[in-house]
Amino acid sequence: MERRPLGERVPLGRSRAWTTRLAFGAAGIGNLFTAVSDEDAAEAVGAAWEAGIRSFDTAPHYGLGLSERRLGTALRGRPRGQFTVSTKVGRLLEPVRAASAGELADEFADDFAVPATHRRVWDFSADGVRRSLDASLERLGLDHVDIVHLHDPDGHEDDALRHAYPALERLRAEGVVKAIGIGMNQSAMPARFVRDTDVDVVLLAGRYTLLDQSALSDLLPEAARRGVAVVAAGVFNSGLLAAPAPGATYDYAAAPPGLLARALRLQATCERHGVPLRAAAARFPLGHPAVAGILIGLRNAREVADAAHQSHRPIPGALWRDLLAEGLLPEGTPFPEGN
Repeated sequence: MERRPLGERVPLGRSRAWTTRLAFGAAGIGNLFTAVSDEDAAEAVGAAWEAGIRSFDTAPHYGLGLSERRLGTALRGRPRGQFTVSTKVGRLLEPVRAASAGELADEFADDFAVPATHRRVWDFSADGVRRSLDASLERLGLDHVDIVHLHDPDGHEDDALRHAYPALERLRAEGVVKAIGIGMNQSAMPARFVRDTDVDVVLLAGRYTLLDQSALSDLLPEAARRGVAVVAAGVFNSGLLAAPAPGATYDYAAAPPGLLARALRLQATCERHGVPLRAAAARFPLGHPAVAGILIGLRNAREVADAAHQSHRPIPGALWRDLLAEGLLPEGTPFPEGN
């Protein structure tokens, strides 16, 4: 890929929505794994704006609504036509009664360091979609979002296809949202949605990276044929491709020894070309014609600065060729053009 501006607007399929080449993943400012202060969250969004990032992704799931509230606050006052926001449906947040606030202060709610004041309830009904979106708009303080994704319907495929998806289609037809899609950590079910529905975009986490190219066998070719955009998230596979070392995580669990060894080989090849592994990992998905952009989870201004820097770092074509020659990538893998 040529070193294009981070703020370049890339259309999402045939919709009126767009993404910037680098998008801001807001799970981190929802206290994913560790607490983030309100100040750090606001500074992260501000630094992203200064870097030219104009696309932001959130979800009710992220910190039981904390991510949406913080993102909305940080974007308040910025020209609405100059940024896009995506959120997700499929989990409703229901209040729970607690014995005392102190009992909840240190609890993790599904990997988020927030008080467990609500519980997540799976709901892929048409009514659930509307209720979820209305609640998200209230938390964000916005009158509309640009993109809505079905969020992780792994065990709810039938309901998502029969009820939630038609509800999203109606929202798009009514002009309530500009684009609809599906966000998952697998490629098979999104490939089915691309074949059998009229989604505009897939938010694909972790299945098209330097360590996992499984989406090459189903989703990516189908998306390219049908003109559906893919935004690649989880490009570091939750940490292993950012800093491979014993104890590093892969898909939010301890990395198996074989994958760690492979990540270290990838790092060694990158270092021979003077390229940090995380820079190659961030750029790799953009080589596929179906991929419109990448999404990186960011929680403070320092991480934003590093992501912006790595996304612009020159990468020689010889690096990609060496990864292929060493068997670290499969034959036929498309690589980013230019450096």
